[in-house]
Amino acid sequence: MRGRILDAARNLFASEGYDAVTLRKVADSIEYCPATIYKYFKDKEEMVRALVEDDIAMTMEAFLPSLEHQAPLDRLRGICTTFLKMGLEQPNHYRLMYMTPLLPGHDPVFVNKRSDPQTDSYGLSLSIVQQCIDAKVFRPELTDAHLITQTFWAGVHGVISLHIACGNIPVYEWRPVFERGVFMLELMISRMLRTPSAALPAVSSTPESAAATPA
Repeated sequence: MRGRILDAARNLFASEGYDAVTLRKVADSIEYCPATIYKYFKDKEEMVRALVEDDIAMTMEAFLPSLEHQAPLDRLRGICTTFLKMGLEQPNHYRLMYMTPLLPGHDPVFVNKRSDPQTDSYGLSLSIVQQCIDAKVFRPELTDAHLITQTFWAGVHGVISLHIACGNIPVYEWRPVFERGVFMLELMISRMLRTPSAALPAVSSTPESAAATPA
């Protein structure tokens, strides 16, 4: 029941925004009385914290296979690709986490996890970028791990958010979204490498789920 409530709340927050959603509206969406919701969450803020906690845990678990790579650059590719797949395959989770203002930056949910590679996706990305810098993967002038991490985040987020917002507009003759994401990623990497690659790696086949129209 808790999972069902959170799924309904996530969809409502993503589609209607934080202010428009009430516990009663969440209850109505799953056809239960509001008292049922209050058995699990005392107020909307507690529900939002539970959503954020769950989605942070889901994201970190999705990144684990990327960490099995030994080479730092392969780890970086892996985590960026996983982030791309997650956003495309679970757009409502992505909207909630990265496109819907919910909790203030000083909220304990964020403060206690921020920049920790074990609990925070930015902290994990930052640590992998620093490994690339330490291994002299990037050009010698590229030493700001935060700048590099935020640039990769911006690139991947741009592909995902553009697809979520505009992927249903056929007039643009969209190319497969996963293909676009990997192409963008490889372009960024190729411009940062200390030893430039002769050519960009071949773009992987587009997963059917990642190519789906945004929900």
